[in-house]
Amino acid sequence: MELIYKNTKIKLVRGDITLESTEAIVNAANSTLLGGGGVDGAIHRAGGPKILDECKAIRKKQGSCPTGEAVITTAGNLPSSYVIHTVGPIWKGGNNNESKLLANAYRNSLNLAYENNIKTITFPSISTGVYNYPVKEASIIALKTVKNSLDEFDFEEIRFILFSDKDYNIYLESIKEVF
Repeated sequence: MELIYKNTKIKLVRGDITLESTEAIVNAANSTLLGGGGVDGAIHRAGGPKILDECKAIRKKQGSCPTGEAVITTAGNLPSSYVIHTVGPIWKGGNNNESKLLANAYRNSLNLAYENNIKTITFPSISTGVYNYPVKEASIIALKTVKNSLDEFDFEEIRFILFSDKDYNIYLESIKEVF
């Protein structure tokens, strides 16, 4: 699925984020920045040790990455040039600022991309794996945050790469609601 909004191409793709060739991909990282499971583990494995070395340098300088915040590294062996690591919230029922923290994860990733003159970026579905955020709610937050950010930032393309058919179909429903 593809649409144009404010001169920015918005795409939904079913696939593997480690194969994306946008200038930056976003890693649904944990606060340690040292790799983990799911998207985080896949990016660290495919990107190689350079990403981990840069994450360790960031940790040495600032400590862990708080939920909703983002940091940037090069992409190692990945086809992209950069990895933006952001920490999404763990779902605890929806009454613990999860929606605000998830929106911040997307917004801060977009801010960091803009600050680094990145024009094309790919997002996973942040927090919907092991952090158990409901995909429908997360997709609405992700898409609304991107839409609102395009009032301020100019990107050529923003992709959402969805790993499963189920997630892809939920995002497909949501993109029709948001845009």
